[in-house]
Amino acid sequence: MLKEKYIALVDCDSFFVSCEQKRNPELKGKPVSVISNPNGCVISRSKEAKKLGVKMGEPLFLAKKDHPQGIYIVADHDYYDAVSKEVMNILKNFSPYVQIYSIDEAFVDFTGLKRLYKKNYYSLAVMLREKIAQDVDIPVSIGVSKSKTLAKLASDKAKNTKDGVYLIGRKKIQKELKHTNIEEIWGIGRRLTNFFHKSGILKADELVKKDDKWLNDKIGINASEMKHELLGECISPVINEIKLPKSIQQTKALNEFTNDKNHLKNAINYHIHTACRKLRQIECKASVIILFLRTKDFRIITAKKILDEPCDFELKISEELLKMLENIYDKNILYRSTGVILEHFTRNSEVQLMLFGNDKETQKHKNLTKCFDNIERRFGKNAIQTGFDTKKN
Repeated sequence: MLKEKYIALVDCDSFFVSCEQKRNPELKGKPVSVISNPNGCVISRSKEAKKLGVKMGEPLFLAKKDHPQGIYIVADHDYYDAVSKEVMNILKNFSPYVQIYSIDEAFVDFTGLKRLYKKNYYSLAVMLREKIAQDVDIPVSIGVSKSKTLAKLASDKAKNTKDGVYLIGRKKIQKELKHTNIEEIWGIGRRLTNFFHKSGILKADELVKKDDKWLNDKIGINASEMKHELLGECISPVINEIKLPKSIQQTKALNEFTNDKNHLKNAINYHIHTACRKLRQIECKASVIILFLRTKDFRIITAKKILDEPCDFELKISEELLKMLENIYDKNILYRSTGVILEHFTRNSEVQLMLFGNDKETQKHKNLTKCFDNIERRFGKNAIQTGFDTKKN
């Protein structure tokens, strides 16, 4: 029999907007939206912006046209990453088991914390929420229940409560399932929703009545696991293991359309520097590098290369990517954005030494990257950058 668990999902409210309001408190209570880039789309909205009618994914020019009184801020992902780490550090100090799910969400195992903090599970969530608000100035919603799936459901409901906390205990599970539409369940998308509706399953309580074999035959083993999670069985425990991302992508629109090759090189090198810094933070090296350019008319041109050996040294990666740029650059085309993607990661501890590798050169690169990272820890991100002269207008 599985040990009974209580799991919390901590979800930062309108995270990107909340970060901007933390940085500039005068924005609190105002219709603020964060956009992906200077000519991009809305990717985060304050409550006031939602009431105003600003839509998620709406292009900036339409949002400004329909809602000129709104405040629109270009995303600063480096800052959001830093704030996220502050929130996650509080969670890690609160419980020994924390599983980061995304930049603004994490599962926290509450099991056994009642005795430590001398509070019930609801009060634990309230205390944790107040701690994050006080120390980081970021509002969060916390759902607590007996499995990750139920905790996710509870966190969605917590967003509409006064305390920002919602608890689904064992006695409330059946009642909650009766009032939960099938599409509200974590992991069920449009296609599965359509399938369940065609099968006569509209509510969560109707799903859990289905036989495991039927679910496995029709959908797959994950469906029966979802069923048992909805019944309050912790099939997927909270684990501290950090999964490597599939890729690191850095992209940004240029300030203006350009065919200036050195201007493009500067933008690409900026992306490389940021991507390599993130790569070193997770103590990995990349084996595949991808360069892409987006033209004025939104065409995307890409180039891809498999490196001879995994690398996290930005000057080496820059050398390769700038060679690729020479092959795909066209002086007769105006470009609107550039991007760099690093893929196929290997942990540093697992990187094999090359038989005929240059140990002195490798150590030199290692020392230089350590120097880069130490300087930026002291003086801030992007304190060091490489660059090229651009044409004067």
